Formats: sequence, C-alpha cells, structure tokens
Amino acid sequence: MLKALATLAILGVCAPSLAEDAKPFDAAAAFGARPSIADMSLSPDGQSVAYITPTDGQGASVYTLSLAKGASPKLALRATGKPDRIANCAWASNERVVCDVYAILKDPTLRFVPYSRVVAMNADGTGFQLLSKRDSFYAHGLQLGGGNVVDWLPEEHGAVLMTRVYLPDDHLGTRFGSKNRGLGVDWVDTQTLAVKPIEVPRQDAAGYLTDGRGMVRIVALRQGTGKFMYQDNGIIEYQYRPPGSRDWKKLSEYNYVERTGFRPAAIDPDLNVAYGFKKKDGRMAAYTVSLDDSLREELVYANPDVDVDRLMQIGRRRHVVGVTYVTETPHTIYFSAPIQQMLAALHKALPQQPLLRVGDSSTDENTMLIFAGSDSDPGVYYIFDRKAHQLQTFLVVRSALEGVKLGSVKSITYPAADGVMVPGYLTLPPGKETAKGLPAIVLPHGGPNARDEWGFDWLSQFFAARGYAVLQPNFRGSTGYGDAWFQKNGFRSWQVAIGDVVAAGRWLVSEGIADPAKLGIFGWSYGGYAALQSAVMDPGVFKAVVAVAPVTDLAALKEESRNWSNYELISEMVGEGASMHEGSPAEHADKIKAPVLLFHGGFDRNVSIEESKLMCSRLTSVGGKCELVTWDELDHYLDDSSARTQMLRKSDEFLRSAFGM
Repeated sequence: MLKALATLAILGVCAPSLAEDAKPFDAAAAFGARPSIADMSLSPDGQSVAYITPTDGQGASVYTLSLAKGASPKLALRATGKPDRIANCAWASNERVVCDVYAILKDPTLRFVPYSRVVAMNADGTGFQLLSKRDSFYAHGLQLGGGNVVDWLPEEHGAVLMTRVYLPDDHLGTRFGSKNRGLGVDWVDTQTLAVKPIEVPRQDAAGYLTDGRGMVRIVALRQGTGKFMYQDNGIIEYQYRPPGSRDWKKLSEYNYVERTGFRPAAIDPDLNVAYGFKKKDGRMAAYTVSLDDSLREELVYANPDVDVDRLMQIGRRRHVVGVTYVTETPHTIYFSAPIQQMLAALHKALPQQPLLRVGDSSTDENTMLIFAGSDSDPGVYYIFDRKAHQLQTFLVVRSALEGVKLGSVKSITYPAADGVMVPGYLTLPPGKETAKGLPAIVLPHGGPNARDEWGFDWLSQFFAARGYAVLQPNFRGSTGYGDAWFQKNGFRSWQVAIGDVVAAGRWLVSEGIADPAKLGIFGWSYGGYAALQSAVMDPGVFKAVVAVAPVTDLAALKEESRNWSNYELISEMVGEGASMHEGSPAEHADKIKAPVLLFHGGFDRNVSIEESKLMCSRLTSVGGKCELVTWDELDHYLDDSSARTQMLRKSDEFLRSAFGM
C-alpha cells in the first residue's frame, strides 16, 4: 500500500496563515500569477530537485534543493527577463544542472528575432558554462539557435550529447577557422567544456534522435524551395542508421502541414525500432518502424475517434512506456506492465487528482517525481519511492490558489448550425452543478492548430470564480479529431470554424445557462480572431468582445512572415482571394455592434501589435467602442504576473459594465 506523508513546508508553499486568510481574495491576482513552480526535474541519484520559480516581470530563478531533511534551497541561476528568460532545466549529473535560456530581440529593421542558448552550472550556481557555440565577430551569419541536449548519457558523469549550430568564420588558415555550417551533434563535458564532434554539421539538418545510449540513429533533414532565398515547404526527410553502421538510409518523409507520412519520435535500441506517428483512417496513430532494410511497420495503437497525440517516456534514457490520447478526458495506453501497475496504485492513492504523469526519475527509476492534478486542481508534485512504496507530497504548482475552491469542468456537446455535434468543455462557478441565467463567456482556443483538453485552465477558472459560466468549444478547425474535423484549418475554413463558435453562444442561451443579455466572448491569438470574427458573422449574439493578441487582418498576418523561411507556408495556411477579405474582422468593423476590449504586447512576433491597433482604429472610425491595452516589452504570451493580473481585472470590469452588472 502507498503511504502518503505529511506535506513539506518549503519555500512558503505551506498552508496560509490566519493573517493571510483574513485578506480579501483577489481573484485577478491569484489566477493571473505565473505558476509558482514552472518546471521541476530530479537528479540522477534521486536525492535533489531543480525547479524554476517566477520573479518580477518575465524573470525567473532556478533553485536546487536536496531532499535530505532540513535542507534549504540554493539559487543556481537567475534571469531578469530583460531579455533573457529561462525555459527549462534538467540534471546532467548529481552536481550539474543544464538550462535552456531564450529571448526575443528587436533588430534594426524592427523585426523580432528569437535566440536561445544552453548553459550549465553547479547546484549552488558556481561553475557557470555556456554549452552552445560561442558568438564570434568573424562568423558568417547570426548565431540564433543554441541547440539542445539530445542524450543525457547517464553512464557518463556530467557529459551530454547536444546539437550545436555552426557558422563558418574568417579564421581560415588557423586552428580557429572553420568552414562548417549547420546543425551538428557534439559530446560536451558540462564541467570542463571539453568537446568532441559526433555528427558533422549539416546545413539541412533540423534535428537528431539518439537511442538513449549515446548513439545518433536518426537525422531530420529540411526540404525547401528557392523561390525566395530558402523557403520551407513543410516536408522533413528522416534518415536512419542500422545498428553498428555510420551510413544513412532513408526512413520516411513527413509533411508537417498536411500531417502525412511517418514522423519518428523515439528509438527503442533493444527492439531496433523507431516509435512515431502516422495517419490511420484520417487520424494520427502510433506506429513502430524497424530500423533495418525491411522498414517493417507495425501499428501500436489507434483510436477510432481522436488522434493519438504523445508518447509516454520515462527515465534518464526516455524509454517509451505508453501512448496518450484525449477523448472527453485524457487516457494512456501502457506498454509496460510495471509502470501500469505503479500508476494504477498511485491513482488509488490520489483519487481526487486523476491527471497523473511521471515528471522525472532517478537513473535506477526507484525514485520518481510525480505530477498529479485535475480540472479543479492546478497540480502538486510528489516524490515517490518505489521500493518503500511511499508517496511524499512535495510542492504545489500554483501556491496563490492553495485552498481556493475551483469550478468543475464538464465535457459537453452542442449542435452547430448544420446539426453537427461539436465537443467542448463547460466550467461552472465553484459549487454549482447546474446553472440558470448566468453571465457567460465563450472562450475559443488559440492555434488554430490546437484543441482544449479536460484539466485546469487558469483563464476559464478565473471567470468561473467571478461567477461566469465558461464554454470552451473544440470547433471544426481544431486538431485532435482527425482530418475531417480539421478541414482546411481555422483560417481557410473560417466560415465553419466561426460558425461553430457562434453556435456555442446560441447553445448557452437555448439551454438556459446564459442570460442572453450577459453573454460575452474572450479569445487569445486565434481565439481572439474567432471572438472578433464571431461578432462580424452574427452581431447579435455576443454583447461584449475581449481579444488578446488577436489576428485581425489576414493579409497583414501573411505579410508579417515575408522574408522569413515560412512565408509560403503561412500564405498557404491563410489562403487568398475573397475569402481572405471576408475573413478579416478589421475589414468589417462596421458590422461589430458590441464593445471591444483588446490587449497586445509590443514584442509579439506571432501576431504584430499593429493588427490590434488597426482593429481599434477601424472600430473607432465607424463609431464603435474599442479600448486597446498594450505592454511595450511583452510578447504574445504576456508571461508576466502583473500584466496578466491587469488583463484579468480589466476584462472582468469591462464585461460587467457591458452586461450592466
């Protein structure tokens, strides 16, 4: 039997004091706060953890903590967010931590350019090393990509295999000169910075897969056209090596726009197969392909209703133990009987937290870091000792929401205008099992190549906490349900996608859940586009529109990618001709009758802030009501607790004013 131990009071993640309890609950601040634990990993010996916590603005700190009784956290790395930010961290040894750092820079042409670097340091922050290739004044080009770790080499103390970006430089004729260009793989000692080349850099290489034992077995090669410099055509060719060979052979081609062909994702060296994904009957399924001349293909698992979306991998070697898919709720099919039995026992021990996953493990897999959560629980990290059968509560993911009652999320379906039943998720205010005549919000997801899943969502839970019913529709154009549901994507098939979003609002009213005079729509990115275009398509349904970083003009969206390698792909995704004009809300501002509130970051490279400025200008020019709130230094995700708090508070006030509440 599993034995749950007492919760550790670490870093202020214990129960709130009576004085704290007496303070009025500020929902905007609590839900707008970035997660208190953004990422966590376990050391190879299972005796320490590393985790990321937010600081001011977009900043973050990395702490390490020994699991020994009485240990205190140590600061290992800090980034201010101006511009450097920390993405994730993992242990290269029991003493060394490796982190991915990234930023967005503005170049002289006012374009936003992303860059990344990989760094390593000791658990106490000493011994800092840059693992990515260093910038050089003599380099031909700009070093943007920092590479990534592809094999943690558990048998080697602190060494990793990582991809590194090479650029030729002008030191030719000296030992510093190089003609190498492209992405290669190097063995790197994270302590001494000793480097040994493993794979010669290739200009067309997009990535590499290893077998988890230090052998590179698969390379991904970009294909493209030369219509405008280099243009990505969406096709990746994968090549493999047979065991013991250095020769590359063709494995497959994968078109990531149309999602056709086989996409390898992991390697099992004992079976000599690549695990990956390929369509079956229009939906993604999990397959294995033999890494030999036979290229024998075997179906691992397919679901008749939805895509298989991920491999479940654990351990320092990231071996595959199952696959996941989402119907109304997430599911996992296990290949490993011991792992299945372990997680079944954990489910029994944590019945209120059905969303379970192994976040990390020690090298021997006897100590595991377990994440558990639910629709009404943002999540908790646990330490699980497999030998002692003990489960130790560790740290909560969102300390600001500890003790706060959240709403339950129900899977529903509703009819579209053509009678097709559209799946979605309905979140009611905490404590309500049924609803009648509530203020309500339709919250379409971003993407559009995405879908909502059952679980905790800070946006929908905020509005539920403020008394709204929230419906998240997986409209046609969403991924996860196969080709027929995806159609041509949410932009090219906008009439159907937006029609499904409008139908979500009509259903809330017809079911009596929503007061028709108090029905609004809130969306982010493509969801913001859907919110605005819904108000164009049927101006009478929604009485208020909130859009965060929205696409407002399809021609402008296409133009924003000009001179980038994905221009032709974006152009194809958006479409052309009359549909593009009709599908742009900024072109039809006169049809929008509801008041509009917009939010946008000035460093947004996904959707230019100029699109929100254009939308507000057009609305104002035709007598509409529009307000635009901006942050000069934030990007598409507004990853700043203060900004998110402001956004939530202002959105709530705006909706209540529009609804006369």
